[in-house]
Amino acid sequence: MNEIGIFPLGIVLLPTEQVPLHIFEPRYLELIGECIEQEAPFGLVYADDDGIRQIGTLAAVVEVTERFEDGRLSIVVEGHERFRLHELTEGRSFHTGLVESVDDEDDPADAADVERALALFHRMVELTGTEVTPPPAHAPELSFALAGRFDFAPDLKQELLDETSERIRLRRLCELLELAAATVERRREIAARAQTNGKVHPPE
Repeated sequence: MNEIGIFPLGIVLLPTEQVPLHIFEPRYLELIGECIEQEAPFGLVYADDDGIRQIGTLAAVVEVTERFEDGRLSIVVEGHERFRLHELTEGRSFHTGLVESVDDEDDPADAADVERALALFHRMVELTGTEVTPPPAHAPELSFALAGRFDFAPDLKQELLDETSERIRLRRLCELLELAAATVERRREIAARAQTNGKVHPPE
């Protein structure tokens, strides 16, 4: 097991996903400063009122977008490998912990689910009018590459992060994308009806 710096946050970072972070607490400025200097990752784990989750993601700083005069930093991090947090350790101003890597089982996604997931991706892009480049169908861990392009709730992203079967994970992602697409379509239908006759008929 390795000891790494741990950054508990109210978000989940998926492998291959990039997210912006604003760093202002002195202890985490120290952590991020070391990671930038040493070109080393830190461990990002989801934390809420229920505590810190066991499965997290190694986060690499890929860009420093702004350095403020008071020391604050705006950065972009990218998710790499997953890890399991065995225990928190002490001795630094920031959290540290003993971790080991988490690998997928040998359970690849079904070809039909790959096709379905990519079709749902394009459907969501069309429905929302956003410009998002899809990952290639042969991308390793396609489920993470697709899920990281949508703003799912942290609990749902953690569910995907915890799953070690790409087959199960991609199938679950398809379910989530179908629900999201149906919600967007219902909202568009309600908005259209409201514009035509001034009445809204909520979906059952």
